[in-house]
Amino acid sequence: MQHLKQEKTFVLIKPDGVKKGLIGEVISRFEQRDLKIVALEMFQPTRQMIDDHYPKDMAWIERLGHKTLSTYEKYGLDPKSSLGTDDSKEIGKMVRGWVIDYMTSAPLVRMVVQGVHAVDMVRKIAGPTLPYAADMGTIRGDFSIDSPAIANAEKRAVANILHASETAAEAEHEIKHWFGKAVIHTYKRYGMDE
Repeated sequence: MQHLKQEKTFVLIKPDGVKKGLIGEVISRFEQRDLKIVALEMFQPTRQMIDDHYPKDMAWIERLGHKTLSTYEKYGLDPKSSLGTDDSKEIGKMVRGWVIDYMTSAPLVRMVVQGVHAVDMVRKIAGPTLPYAADMGTIRGDFSIDSPAIANAEKRAVANILHASETAAEAEHEIKHWFGKAVIHTYKRYGMDE
């Protein structure tokens, strides 16, 4: 069972989280739940770094387009008049481009978080990806109110403070991608890791 206590996940504080001065708050929320920060760095990403982070396969891009079309449908908006198309693949490519623009607009903070069920705990603390749906008490619920309908209308990505790996496999991949051979530290938290 020791390995369950040492599960690692990846977190990326996005441009709006950095610009709102929430780096310390995000870290504090994780540490208050007995999770450890075992790697941490602020950096300015290149377009290539972000492009490599997000999937490029057509199924993922089309799914992104379908999500955008669902938002348009939900709010009675016409994607053709706003985006010039209703093709899910074309819209998915647009949205992916907006995300890359957003993610390269300011420095980011990358970190590896470790602890009991770290992947699930971090996502629970962060709240749902769409800030308007996040409960108060979560990072997104307390500090963001963005909406996909507004973001789409303004041709930009949804500002949602942070990214957190969805699965252990995704965490492993993202830690390798973002930290490579960098040292992931080991230490005992005072009074917690005995």
